[in-house]
Order: sequence, then C-alpha cells, then structure tokens
Amino acid sequence: KLPLTVEEIMNFGESNRELFIKSSTYSIIPITVTEMGLTISWIFSSDPKSISFSVVYQEADDTPLDQCKVLIPMTRCNSHKETIRGQVKVRNAGIYTLIFDNTFSRFISKRVFYHLAVERPVIYDGSDFP
Repeated sequence: KLPLTVEEIMNFGESNRELFIKSSTYSIIPITVTEMGLTISWIFSSDPKSISFSVVYQEADDTPLDQCKVLIPMTRCNSHKETIRGQVKVRNAGIYTLIFDNTFSRFISKRVFYHLAVERPVIYDGSDFP
C-alpha cells in the first residue's frame, strides 16, 4: 500500500515506478485527492504475463473497501504485450485507489512498471481577449 497525494504524483517527473506483486496477492495505490476537476492518468505494463486492474473511489479512509464505488471494474489486462493507458476524472474529493490484482496467478509473481500523472483543468479567464 503506497498512499500518495496529488503533489507527490506531480513530482514523479517522467520516471517509472515499480511494484512487485507476489502470486495470489494484490497491490493497491491509494491517491488522496482534495480538489475537484483534476484528471488522474496512468500508464503501466507487467512482466511476466497479464495483471488484473481496477479503480475504486472511497469517500473516506474508514469506508470499507466493499462499500467503495467501482469506477473501473476489475479487468484482466494483457499489459505484458502492450502498455495500458487510462484516466479518471476527479468528481469528488476522497481516495482514488488503483488496484493491481495478481490473485488469479497461483505460482507467478509479477512486476508492474507504472507512471502516474495528475492534470489540473485549464481554466480560460478571457484575459487575452482584445
């Protein structure tokens, strides 16, 4: 479990991070967000073989995981063959959790290489209008 804030993700730069996920387990990356309108995006690949991926939203730390809102249902990704990209729009403050699930694999541990980014919306204020 690697709790991250928006500021920490903005300081990621271009570098990739790595997760090691043992067979029959999963790893989560909770991202605490306090401002609406942001876009959280991710790119990841896995080695060896596929990994399952999901994104859930939790209003508060103490909300049980089974009561979280599923934003992206658990999906098996062939991320060992192609890079997976995606994004989610922040509609409410809370915790957005990326889940990398290897519970289907009984013997093979996986490495996931990922990069996260957060974008603030560009708000046009009309100041350059003549």
